Amino acid sequence: MESRFTKKEIEELKQAIADAEKNSSAEIKVHIESSCNEDVYERAVNIFNKLEMFKTKLRNGVLIYLAIDSKHFAIIGDIGINDKVGETFWVEIKNKAIECFKDNRYTDGLIIAIKESGIALKEHFPYETDDVNELSDDISFGKTK
Repeated sequence: MESRFTKKEIEELKQAIADAEKNSSAEIKVHIESSCNEDVYERAVNIFNKLEMFKTKLRNGVLIYLAIDSKHFAIIGDIGINDKVGETFWVEIKNKAIECFKDNRYTDGLIIAIKESGIALKEHFPYETDDVNELSDDISFGKTK
């Protein structure tokens, strides 16, 4: 799966995460795999938990999940985010990313989702000068059992 992205694209995704996390104290993670054979939301929650994204101080982790071959995509936030935003909070961001995915522009779509998430969360989780990067900006690939 990782081979579908060039080193440059992976670095661009990591840089987008670092930049987005300068807008907000939220912690953003991207997970990419080939296929998803279950409900995409349930799969994203499973990945979120396996990556222990709930271990942030403010419970403000965000998972951007993409299963390329299955054409499944989800953005989910931890309880700290969900307590502050409505059910439709991620819809507009997802729709912008999906437009890129339709043209097989996965890196562009993920970067849009990352940047837009950072901007959208700024209101509820502003960046603090003493902010600590609680989750790695590395992109995770493949099946996480």
